[in-house]
Amino acid sequence: MNHEHWMGLALDQARQAMQRGGGPFGAVIIRAGVVVASGGNNVTPACDPTAHAEIVAIRAACKQLGTHQLAGCSLYSSCEPCPMCLAAIYWARLDELYYAGTRADAAAAGFDDAHFYCELALPGDQRKLPSRSLLRPQAQAVFNDWRAKEDRRTY
Repeated sequence: MNHEHWMGLALDQARQAMQRGGGPFGAVIIRAGVVVASGGNNVTPACDPTAHAEIVAIRAACKQLGTHQLAGCSLYSSCEPCPMCLAAIYWARLDELYYAGTRADAAAAGFDDAHFYCELALPGDQRKLPSRSLLRPQAQAVFNDWRAKEDRRTY
């Protein structure tokens, strides 16, 4: 497998994203030596804070393959994924992650995720974003209904 080739495609996606008005990030998903999907950062053009390159590529790959899990696939990202994208990579069950730039490189370009890493490491009641649990018994009832649902698709 030519890792440098796939990473080059991710970097091409980053440049294309910049040309379209997005941020300088790109991603490519590969399965069995074939490109399944790719994506570039589309946050500002789409007015969508979740439209990071990795998320765009994961959504496209899942749609292309007709599944919500990408086991057997590798993701090549032009930069070390932010916490949101890293979580999505884990949720998608990708086998491997390769990245070019580091989070320090991104921070030097004005994309500093250090705050998010720090906040996520704190207990919920110590984070800067006020969070409160409401209607927990009703939420537990929904989970009970889920557990009893015979045709549920687990993930």
